[in-house]
Amino acid sequence: QSHLVESGGNLVQPGGSLRLSCVGSEFTLGLYSISWFRQAPGKAREGVSCISSKSTATGYADSVEGRFTISRDSAKNAVYLQMNSLTPEDTAVYYCAASTASYCPGYAAGLYHFWGQGTQVTVSS
Repeated sequence: QSHLVESGGNLVQPGGSLRLSCVGSEFTLGLYSISWFRQAPGKAREGVSCISSKSTATGYADSVEGRFTISRDSAKNAVYLQMNSLTPEDTAVYYCAASTASYCPGYAAGLYHFWGQGTQVTVSS
């Protein structure tokens, strides 16, 4: 699906930072709860973070709590994921996805209506 477009993935050294962007193409992101997922080679898709549509409520996976921050910029129709203190375990393709749920519904794939194509994040020395 092409409703969401991710960007910002790159190669970064351990301890570095990266900011991912998710931009809406054919709809308004503000109407949706938005989550970031990631999938590393040979591993299952993992929910990373979420921001709700009806409030400023956010959620984070235990593995990224305190290091990652999710935010919105309505003027740019975008959601961002600021990633700090990156480790090799953060290496994965990162996807954003949209749900019509008013609040973050968890990370079951069936709850998300639109998905981006993903952006590669590689953390390596």
